[in-house]
This record gives sequence, C-alpha cells and structure tokens, in this order.
Amino acid sequence: MASIMENTSLPFMPFSSFSGSSSPESNLVIGPVNLSPWATFNKLWTSLKGYPADQFEFIPGKTPFSTLGETVFMIVLYVCVVFGGREWMRNRPAYKLNTLFKIHNFCLTAISATLLVLFAEQIIPTVWKNGLYNGICGTGGWTDPLVTLYYLNYLTKYVELLDTVFLFLKKKPLTFLHTYHHPATALLCYTQLIGHTSVSWVPITLNLFVHVVMYWYYFQSARGVKVWWKEWITRLQITQFVLDLGFIYFASWDYFASTFAPWLPHVGRCAGEPFAAIAGCVILTSYLFLFISFYIATYRKAGRKSAKTKAQTAALDMKHTQVPTAQKTKETATKVVEVANSSMHKLSPSGTFF
Repeated sequence: MASIMENTSLPFMPFSSFSGSSSPESNLVIGPVNLSPWATFNKLWTSLKGYPADQFEFIPGKTPFSTLGETVFMIVLYVCVVFGGREWMRNRPAYKLNTLFKIHNFCLTAISATLLVLFAEQIIPTVWKNGLYNGICGTGGWTDPLVTLYYLNYLTKYVELLDTVFLFLKKKPLTFLHTYHHPATALLCYTQLIGHTSVSWVPITLNLFVHVVMYWYYFQSARGVKVWWKEWITRLQITQFVLDLGFIYFASWDYFASTFAPWLPHVGRCAGEPFAAIAGCVILTSYLFLFISFYIATYRKAGRKSAKTKAQTAALDMKHTQVPTAQKTKETATKVVEVANSSMHKLSPSGTFF
C-alpha cells in the first residue's frame, strides 16, 4: 500500500504495484574497491542461490515458512519440545554444553550485527533522501532488498528458539516471559511479512541492535568473563519497546484514521494490512509490560531486599554492642590522659598538660 498525503488525489495502491529494488551500493565504490556490505552479501547470495538477492520473492505457500500453518506448527513444536524436555530433564543431571552455548551465542551476535549493517545501508540513504514518513509509511520501507532482509530476519527467530533448549538442558528456570517472547516474535515477524508493513524495519533494527549486545553478553558470560552491565540489557530492551510502540502506534493510527475515519487528524495513509497493525500493537505492547515487570521483579525488588538485609544486619550488630558503664568510661578517660601527659612530658618536661 502506498503512502498518500492528504493534499494528493492518488488512489490507494497495493505494494506490488510499486515494489522497487533500489540499493545504495553504487555510492560506496571508491575506485576499484566496493565498500558496500550489500554488494558483498549479494555476491554470496548469488553464488548460493543462483540469482541476485534483490530478486528474492516471498511467496506464501512456496517460500519456506511462508504460511500461517507452518508458523503455528513451529510454535506448537517449540512448546512441546520445551515443556516435554523440561520433564525429561527433571530427574537427570544438567548438561554443561558450554562450548555449544558459546558457539550459539557468538553466531547469533555475528548474524544480528551483519543484518543490522545491511539494514542500515538500505534504510539510512532512503530516509535521508525521502524523509522519515516515507521510510515508515511509504515505498522507502518496502523495497526488494528489504524484503530479502525481512525474510532472513524472520528465519533467525526460529534459530533463536534454541535459547530455550539450552535453558532446559542446563536445568535453568523457564520463565513465562522467555517462553512467550520467543515464539511470539516469530509470529510477529511472519505477520509483518505477509502484511507488507513499511514500518517493520524500525522494530527489527532496534531488536537487532539489542541482540548484538545481548548475545555478546551471553557469549562473554559463557567464557567466564564478569560483565557488570547485565541490568542495562533489560533497560535497553524496555527502551527498544517504547520506541517501537511510538512508531507502530503512529503508523497504525495513520492507517486506521485515513481508512475508516478520515475526519480524524492524520498525516496520510501508512502501508500495511490491518491485521498486521493489530498484531504488532498487541504483541509489542505485551512485551513492554512483561519486560517492565521482569525488571522490577529482578532488579528493583532485589535491590530493596539487599538494602533491607544490610539494615537488618546493622541493627543486629547494634543490638549486641554493649554500652560501656560510667566506671568503665572514667577508667578509659584516665588512661588516655595519662598517656597524653607522658607523651607531652617528653617534649616539654616543665609539667603536665592536663
């Protein structure tokens, strides 16, 4: 769907009518050297697939994991494996799996960083040239190269489900936040792909940045490195969802207002399908509340508990501290005076000072 400003008379169009393949790689060529990450990625893609990356087509029913049935099947499989695996591990010793865990987290760090760079190369020039509104509501957010990246990002959500497999094999606690967040994100990415939402790149790039930091933290922790900024990862995630929702709510309002209530204030008409907008608003809003609750339960309550424990310890120490009697205080003061007079007499033998 095209972005339509209110002062134009252009009809509402589906995305297929203007899908483009613009790529900024020509701007990153210096002499014989091509500095474009997309150009390097495109060569790799072409060598593996036999056609350029920007010619990829996401076709429901033909492209792997492109139907709702496949997505739901993967989510059900995830739930069965996770909770079945937890029961299977109940009376078994935890696996170490440290080497595999390090490889898993390092690979996801590298994949997230690579996708983030590729997205940035596509998005930044487009937003710089055509403006932010076009980037989140118009053609700028839905080009052929971006569709390829949206799909690859979607596939990584299934790889990230292995996070939970490591948890139950290592007999770590399984929280509702974790077991809900992972499959819900796969569903979210699927709905945005089939819904053609131009604003998709905003939550995706923010999420990729957070994942670079998060998976690098897990990799370092698996190596035995002490990392002091663990709490800041959750803060970063909460900030991510606040920013996500600002853009998503705006794009959704713009679409619904222009489509169903044009008398309400709006800028134009954002691209995308209504079911994708609703899915994005519901899932991302739930993330925000869940992560805030997790932060409060994990860090704020833990901090108050620690402070309370310290206060109780101090009070206990004071309780067992004996107050000296008057006689004891007099004897201690006399000894202090005698020592002081003795020391001063050595300096000046003329007499006592006290």
